[in-house]
Amino acid sequence: MKPLGVGLIGTGYMGKCHALAWNAVKTVFGDVERPRLVHLAEANAELAAARGSEFGFEKATADWRALIADPEVDVVSVTTPNQFHAEMAIAALEAGKHVWCEKPMAPSYDAAERMLRAAKASGKVAVLGYNYIQNPIMRHIKQLIGEGAIGSVNHVRVEMDEDFMADPEALFYWKSELSSGYGALDDFAVHPLSLLWFLFGHVEAVITDMLKPYADRPLKEGGRRAVENHDAASVLMRLGGGISAVLMANRAAWGRKGRIALQIYGSKGSIAYDQERMNEFELYQADGRGTEQGFRKILAAPDHHPYERFIPAPGHGLGFNDLKIIECHELIHAISGKPSSTVDFANGLRIEKSVHAMAQSFQERRWIEIAG
Repeated sequence: MKPLGVGLIGTGYMGKCHALAWNAVKTVFGDVERPRLVHLAEANAELAAARGSEFGFEKATADWRALIADPEVDVVSVTTPNQFHAEMAIAALEAGKHVWCEKPMAPSYDAAERMLRAAKASGKVAVLGYNYIQNPIMRHIKQLIGEGAIGSVNHVRVEMDEDFMADPEALFYWKSELSSGYGALDDFAVHPLSLLWFLFGHVEAVITDMLKPYADRPLKEGGRRAVENHDAASVLMRLGGGISAVLMANRAAWGRKGRIALQIYGSKGSIAYDQERMNEFELYQADGRGTEQGFRKILAAPDHHPYERFIPAPGHGLGFNDLKIIECHELIHAISGKPSSTVDFANGLRIEKSVHAMAQSFQERRWIEIAG
């Protein structure tokens, strides 16, 4: 397989994550061709040129459509704000490119459906940036559940909390606009939903409450603007197999930095995990003498594949960008026709469907069943 020609649209936080992954995937895994960083697009030519030089791209442009039209580009990373995902991803797919798009798919369900239709029509690989499922620890948790290590799972609780919107006097920016989505649900809670899908399958029914902690925020030029979406949400859910679940998400939670707290309860034990301590989890198994029962802390180690591709010793720890490198490797496998662990647009749309059902539940104040 010839090296993939990579195009990158957007060079903010996630754009840099993608660039790091494309640069490192060959070095870490060795079993893929080194991607060729062909073309980078940003909002203006000066910024594009600067980021292109920093990230190692051959060409840079202020016109993302020129990047998509480039015949040397095989796969496009879309890392722009949410409201631009659909237009860019669909254009890339229609141009015959593979797509790696950051989550969520799009603020509207119709746009997300159009993205899936474009992916199916193109025959190209189209995946979403849900890198938390790539954590070797999360893969091992899934294996333990499958092996029955904690018996039959009956209840799951997951919380996602950060404090980047906790300050009531923080300036208004695009994440508080209705055009960017519902707020905590689709900007944020899609990550724990991806973990639930990875471990148990898709959500089947929901009932939701949402909250705006602050009614408005200050503008840089003076005055204030009303907050248009919700920074916190609480959801009761039903999963397949009779599993009950609770999801809580809060973008305004002082003191929380990158928390996805996952608690899984079964008939023979339980598992506890927190993304802020992403290189460990706790396992409780209700066997043996009661006098020695208790949670065991298990640290990430070379036995938890593909941790060993990064570090040869246990307990040293992977980071967020390392998970992005694993995701990039899985994407390359998918493009080459090998089995891979990614969230494709079909499963991504099902996650989006859950989010829209949650918003509908909040508006109508009732349980919503999620079909299909």
